[in-house]
Formats: sequence, C-alpha cells, structure tokens
Amino acid sequence: MHAARERFAADGYGRATIRAIARDAGIDPSMVMRYYGNKEGLFAAASEIDLRLPELGGLPGKHIGAVLVGHFLDRWEQDDVLTALLRVGVTNAAGAERMQAVFKQQLGPLAAGVCPDPAEAPARAALAASQILGMAIARYVLRFPPAVAMSRDEVIAWIAPTVQRYLTAENP
Repeated sequence: MHAARERFAADGYGRATIRAIARDAGIDPSMVMRYYGNKEGLFAAASEIDLRLPELGGLPGKHIGAVLVGHFLDRWEQDDVLTALLRVGVTNAAGAERMQAVFKQQLGPLAAGVCPDPAEAPARAALAASQILGMAIARYVLRFPPAVAMSRDEVIAWIAPTVQRYLTAENP
C-alpha cells in the first residue's frame, strides 16, 4: 500500500500506473489486479484516510475553530496522502468521490456534534471544509509563497475564527 500511496502522491491519479506501482512494491502487476481489481480499487484502498479528528465536545466553544484548524495543519504537514488525495480530488471523479466520502463520514459527524442545529451540520461542515481545503490548496498544492510563508499561528489566527463561526454561530 505504501508504494501505491507514494506513486499516487508523486504522479497523481491520471499518471500513476499499476505497472509502476507494482514495480515500486517489487511485485507482479497481476497481484495488484488480483487484490484490487483495477486502478480505481487500488486508489480507493490507498486513499483510505482516518483524519483522526480531535474530540471537540469537551472543549469550550470558543476554541473549536483553533483546535480544528491546528489539527488539519498538522495532518497536512505530516501526511502526503492527504495532499495527493486533494490533488486527485479536484481532477478525477474517483478522487472526488473519495474526498466526499471522507467528508461525509468524518467531518459531518464532527459538525453535528458542535453546531446549534444538527440539521444544519452538512452545510456547516461544507463551509468549514471550504476554508480548510482552500488553505490546503494554497499552501500545500499550489504553494502560493504568502500562504507558505505564514507561520502555523498566523494561519490559525486568520482561519480559525471563520471555521468557528461556521460551526458554532447561530444561523444568520
């Protein structure tokens, strides 16, 4: 699985091949096909992500945005698979579906646990994700110099209040 993650991260979904991944792993390509069926199946397995979201329920409400943004900054900086998944998610239907599943299964329940009206959780999670993913694209994918140059504390100071508002403020 490590070889697949590395290859998808380096080449993206479109350019990564089963042959190259099998070569990197030191196995025959037929073994990849046997266990995963096709490249989409391999990508789905390789991009299985546990965001390891922090438990926010016990936090004072005013810290939720900062904790969440800090958590995502840590994850982006420690896990190339997330960056690869983001790249693939914006260019490929299978990648987009994988990102949508991660969003629905992991970020959705987190939002439901902290927002004033659980019925609003999907919309609030989408708004929070727009801020977090926007910074991830600017900082880790496109590498905009001003976004890269910002310290962790600066990113949190700018983005956390917006994420906080999206998740916990009363509906305007």
